[in-house]
Amino acid sequence: MKRLRRPRRMPIDPYIILLLATVGLAALFPARGVAADVASGASTAAIALLFFLYGARLSTREALDGLRHWRLHVTVLACTFVVFPLLGLAARGLVPVILTDPLYQGLLFLTLVPSTVQSSIAFTSMARGNVPAAICAGSFSSLVGILATPLLAASLLGGSGGGFSADSLLRIVLQLLVPFLAGQLLRRWIGGFVTRHKKVLGLVDRGSILLVVYTAFSQGMVQGIWHRVSPVRLGGLLAVEAVILAVMLLLTWYGGKALGFGREDRITLQFAGSKKSLAAGLPMASVLFGAHASLAVLPLMLFHQMQLMVCAVIAKRRSHDPGASAISAPEPAGASRTAVGTGTRSG
Repeated sequence: MKRLRRPRRMPIDPYIILLLATVGLAALFPARGVAADVASGASTAAIALLFFLYGARLSTREALDGLRHWRLHVTVLACTFVVFPLLGLAARGLVPVILTDPLYQGLLFLTLVPSTVQSSIAFTSMARGNVPAAICAGSFSSLVGILATPLLAASLLGGSGGGFSADSLLRIVLQLLVPFLAGQLLRRWIGGFVTRHKKVLGLVDRGSILLVVYTAFSQGMVQGIWHRVSPVRLGGLLAVEAVILAVMLLLTWYGGKALGFGREDRITLQFAGSKKSLAAGLPMASVLFGAHASLAVLPLMLFHQMQLMVCAVIAKRRSHDPGASAISAPEPAGASRTAVGTGTRSG
């Protein structure tokens, strides 16, 4: 039996380092007074810009063309918006022994956000899975998540999640849905520009998310909420997230086999159905949780790095499976960067 080589190093997303540096900046120099008002206004504008660009990038026609593989896409959506939330609800029993209530709310929110796009595609390509299906699965998840995540948050988090109310719903519509729809409507005229300048606009994406993180963690520092989080609690959170990720990876792989999917489709299901989008989740948390967003996004940030590290190892092993085709599936632009850098931009 051929012995599989281990990856030379575990992938660490450089963007996670930038996110952690931003958290450190907010801890040392939190925005206060007028500066906080300016940061909050800029963050609101950045979130609207993010979702406008999401809408301008997303090809609805390509997503609809993928409906012929509807069983796989429905299964991915069920994993993302049904199975994940059920695991999040089950984790309620860990409060207060392992998780504090604020950390649990963040963990539950993590289970409600859409799947990744770019990293799912890149890992699927690396593992020689069904890349076109991964593209469609990510597109469907993004589209559904615009409505499903806020609605699920309203149902499952309620008032404890940051005061979800009619005002919160209005903010979601104005900050997320309206810009997204505007991007979709204008895609016919600006789609070419967005495609030609995707690298520059990718930097805009990342800079906007860093601004959202800085604003959220500044509010947390000013309110002193970080005094409620101990290293033991963080360790417990990591352990719970590791269990959730393991359950989803096993369920998507062996569940796909039970449903009769072939190897390539099972790979797509595993990578698209087991991951959560940091890029979509951070702005949504800022809108939904307001001043409590810093603790709400912490579980998502940790899970994001964990899923990248684990899935990179799995994808490498899958690429050497005896059943893998001799020729790799078509690799999307940017996928060769092992998804470590791309996962945060659009996923």
